[in-house]
Amino acid sequence: MSTAQPAMRAFTIIKREGQDDFWLPIGAAFPHQSGDGYNVVLQALPIPNGDGQCKIVLRPPRDGEDNAPKRRDDRNSKSGSRRR
Repeated sequence: MSTAQPAMRAFTIIKREGQDDFWLPIGAAFPHQSGDGYNVVLQALPIPNGDGQCKIVLRPPRDGEDNAPKRRDDRNSKSGSRRR
């Protein structure tokens, strides 16, 4: 795998009643070496929603954002990130 920074981060959105949606990071997209398109590298796959669809959202990394998925061993901690 290249050490290049990703052009996009891949998220799946988890809908939560009475709470903000939860943006779960699941991978990244890197420009293809030909310059056309992207290579998408996923560390996880989304679970289908009630309609049987799996949705992946690609967003540019935020400035200073750590592009590696964060691992949390504390069960009381939030994992992932929220986006607006």
